[in-house]
Amino acid sequence: MGTLVVASIYVLRVYFVRGFHVVSYGLGIYVLNLLIGFLSPKIDPELEAMDGASLPTKDSDEFKPFVRRLPEFRFWYSITKAFVVAFVLTFFSVLDVPVFWPILLCYWIVLFILTMKRQILHMIKYRYIPFDIGKRTYTGKKSGSSRSPKD
Repeated sequence: MGTLVVASIYVLRVYFVRGFHVVSYGLGIYVLNLLIGFLSPKIDPELEAMDGASLPTKDSDEFKPFVRRLPEFRFWYSITKAFVVAFVLTFFSVLDVPVFWPILLCYWIVLFILTMKRQILHMIKYRYIPFDIGKRTYTGKKSGSSRSPKD
């Protein structure tokens, strides 16, 4: 919620000033970089596969939990800090470089699509899901018989 408040204040500041598109573009690139770190495993399966070890692909393989390269708390903290720094930068008129902002927006969207496509293909190739949605849950063994001890 705090990040949402800080981001909203920044967006309102940029909207009312009608400038600082380069600062916003830099902020977008930084947030995209943080997102990639948040979605990536701490140990890259491509490098680990060269050593002979890899993520489990069969039910009989050892279970390895997904450990993020960028932990969730650091992810949100870094995003909040980035919005605060970008907000402070909007008070320096030297950083209000006149640019045609639709080009920056289109370039950022293309960069986002290409980067996320690469990340999603990496997730599919090495079969990992960085979220709890859709993951299989493991339960303990069930008892072998349903008969009561009196039988």
